[in-house]
Amino acid sequence: MAPGSKANKKATVDAAAWMFNVVTSVGIIIVNKALMATYGFSFATTLTGLHFATTTLMTLVLRCLGYIQPSHLPFTELLKFILFANFSIVGMNVSLMWNSVGFYQIAKLSMIPVACLLEVVFDKIRYSRDTKLSIGLVLVGVGVCTVTDVSVNTKGFVAAFVAVWSTALQQYYVHYLQRKYSLTSFNLLGHTAPAQAATLLIVGPFLDFWLTEKRVDMYDYNVVSLMFITLSCTIAIGTNLSQFICIGRFTAVSFQVLGHMKTILVLIMGFFFFDRDGLNLHVVLGMIIAVLGMIWYGNASSKPGGKEKKSYSLPTTRQQKNGDDSDEGPRLKA
Repeated sequence: MAPGSKANKKATVDAAAWMFNVVTSVGIIIVNKALMATYGFSFATTLTGLHFATTTLMTLVLRCLGYIQPSHLPFTELLKFILFANFSIVGMNVSLMWNSVGFYQIAKLSMIPVACLLEVVFDKIRYSRDTKLSIGLVLVGVGVCTVTDVSVNTKGFVAAFVAVWSTALQQYYVHYLQRKYSLTSFNLLGHTAPAQAATLLIVGPFLDFWLTEKRVDMYDYNVVSLMFITLSCTIAIGTNLSQFICIGRFTAVSFQVLGHMKTILVLIMGFFFFDRDGLNLHVVLGMIIAVLGMIWYGNASSKPGGKEKKSYSLPTTRQQKNGDDSDEGPRLKA
């Protein structure tokens, strides 16, 4: 295949992966908002456990059909991933409860610089000036869109700190594990989803009771609420899979930066379906700034030197240089 054709094919697959993630992520947010706001199902951690249980069922079916090949992931690596992922979910829920919405949004935005730091420290990535500025523009734009009242307290700050670092580590680890152990997105989900489902379904009801003072087993289930729960779990399969596909094909930083397009779409769809007073001039201005930043980031990071690994060259000693020059002279026979 010609280089141009391979590049076009990669670009098409990349775009399809992003679109898959955006559609499923926005869809699940809208469905969950309706489920929680309209039908009062406020058990977010338990619902996430059900999401991973459904995803586990999907991976088992695909394995039986032969679409997922056997693979190996060391238990210690799986354990670290589950700790990061579950602390991310729990931390986000607790952070939202203990902090103002404005500080919660600031904490979410801080995941981008934290993800950048992880890539710089562990992968020796170097960002160009334009790439850094474009990330900053995205942060400003999304901040204008979402940050309103900002108040912070000690326990809220601790919860946000844990949520931000665990989420950044979890997303970094997705890329790291796929690369190190040559795992596909389906393979990695097949290893991680069952463990996450088991732990969240055990911890979830207790955590949700602590956060909401309501018991999930005492919820007034009906046909409509069960339909929304089923729809949420079905969409979650695509959300979980597309997240692993996108981070595997790109990096956690790119996933975070371009992923804020989902934030903008959620704001727009929320305006149409829920709160018609939520879209005003400064929110629209923030959206425009964020989109321009994302376009700039995509352009800057794809250029040579926009985002690349640092190369370290060993210093050449005088003796090595003389040795290299002597290669042109007579050689000893073995």
